[in-house]
Amino acid sequence: IAPSPVKTKFPTARIKRIMQADEEVGKVAQQTPIAVGKALELFMVQIVEKSAEVAKDKNSKRITAPMLKQAIDSNPQWDFLQEIVSKVGEEKEGSKA
Repeated sequence: IAPSPVKTKFPTARIKRIMQADEEVGKVAQQTPIAVGKALELFMVQIVEKSAEVAKDKNSKRITAPMLKQAIDSNPQWDFLQEIVSKVGEEKEGSKA
């Protein structure tokens, strides 16, 4: 795995609290929130990079919600986000945002 281009570390205590808020989750091993935090970081890097590619293809310096939707639609791995992004309207053709 290549080193991450961002130096973000998600708070493990908060991740553990969120996990334990689910009644089906029992005890959480000490390393689990760290692994979940790293997975979250890698996911965020992927989705931002893909959205930035879409913005670049549209000659935009800003990532808009429809661009994020297009990035999500283009990756079958992110199909769990389809329901959330289905509420985003399509971007008008001439818009540079």
